[in-house]
Amino acid sequence: MTSLRRLLPGLLLCAGGAVLAVLVNRAVPTLSALLVAILLGIIVTNLVPVPPRFQPGVACSAKRVLRIGIVLLGLQLVLGDIARLGAGMVAVIVAVVAGGILGSLALGRALGMARTQCLLIASGFSICGAAAVAGVNSVVDADEDEVATAIALVVLYGTLMIPVVPLLTHLFGLGTIPSGLWAGASIHEVAQVVATGAALGPSALKVAVVVKLARVLMLAPVVVLVGAWMRRSGPVVPGASRPPVVPLFVAGFVAMVLVASAHVLPAEWLPVVKTVQTALLAAAMFALGLGVKVASLVKVGPRPFLLGLGTTIWVAGLALGGVTLVS
Repeated sequence: MTSLRRLLPGLLLCAGGAVLAVLVNRAVPTLSALLVAILLGIIVTNLVPVPPRFQPGVACSAKRVLRIGIVLLGLQLVLGDIARLGAGMVAVIVAVVAGGILGSLALGRALGMARTQCLLIASGFSICGAAAVAGVNSVVDADEDEVATAIALVVLYGTLMIPVVPLLTHLFGLGTIPSGLWAGASIHEVAQVVATGAALGPSALKVAVVVKLARVLMLAPVVVLVGAWMRRSGPVVPGASRPPVVPLFVAGFVAMVLVASAHVLPAEWLPVVKTVQTALLAAAMFALGLGVKVASLVKVGPRPFLLGLGTTIWVAGLALGGVTLVS
């Protein structure tokens, strides 16, 4: 009871942010509830300092609530939809995620940045934005400022991609379906992909979302591999906890993907589950947004911004090359 009393103020604050974000999304469907939640959190924390008594609940939302939301996100993925993309496009998705992370890590090393910061930015930009940043952070345990910086960069560069990708598809003469494939394979957040796909047309939107969800599925193996790497490369400190081989939320995410693919859930349950999942992730995104302080971003200097820009261009280039080959 005492623990719940400590968590309650922050949990209620994040729940309020989630409700407001969902209401904005209902009023303006083109604005994703998750992106709105992040932006609301950023605005609140930079205008009104959050009292310390809210911090335990905010931290719980940013970690435990987020993991529950990611587990439920698995119910939105159906392996059959991904298989219908074809072996070539599935290979492109794997190459984009793997190549994006490795290229980003190499660039970050050249810039002299911390390994944990590079991993967060590489994962967020290559897989699925803020959720990937938080998921990978569960096994690398980065500093709060590094997490906040990675999330801010995901929002910044992913949002800039929304108008840029349609302009470039026209410039490159890509057809409707290749345009959607490129958007899904290159843009950071699911919501940003939806916004871009909508601008490209209904057919492009459909394939863009499937490709993006296939990238989301890559979160599970990436977290497992990063956790294994951290276990092997990190210093052994007596009494210190080490990253789990397979985090519980990753196992739950994969289990939900299998459940969705088996079509064992009644169809009428899916909208309810999606609403709950959106609310949980929105609360978590609001909590993560509360950690993004403009003053702290100014102090980090230009290197993270250069890494974000370089990774965005690198991932987009890999995706465009792959889509061109398979189309």
